[in-house]
Amino acid sequence: MTTAKDIMHTGAQWIPAHETLDRAAQLMREHHVGALPISASGEQDRMIGILTDRDIVLDCVAVGHDPSKVTAGDLAHGTPRWIDADAGVDQVLEEMQSNRIRRLPVVENKKLIGMISEADLAQHLSEDQIALWVEKVYATS
Repeated sequence: MTTAKDIMHTGAQWIPAHETLDRAAQLMREHHVGALPISASGEQDRMIGILTDRDIVLDCVAVGHDPSKVTAGDLAHGTPRWIDADAGVDQVLEEMQSNRIRRLPVVENKKLIGMISEADLAQHLSEDQIALWVEKVYATS
């Protein structure tokens, strides 16, 4: 059985809630990623949200806020979603589809070990699986 660990990309990087969005953008550039799990300040292993490059643009820059003054924690909202490393691909797809999310942190023994993104799905799934995923995640209803 193919698992979340098999299809994820490794090297997911945390950003502490107190770090500013300009630092988050720098980390995204350095690690070639578009999302960072946000950790509770002082608690590297407790995820309070996920920050995306899109969040920085739409929820900070586009509304006239200064990314050097807004923190990752300021944009953390909702319930963070994650998947266990041993979960099967069907569980990964269900979690992403039911929550309409495009990135999913992978956790093993309560530690962040990777992230699953659209690109990872495209590399590991059949065309039919990808088409169904796109339909469910991007549906406008």
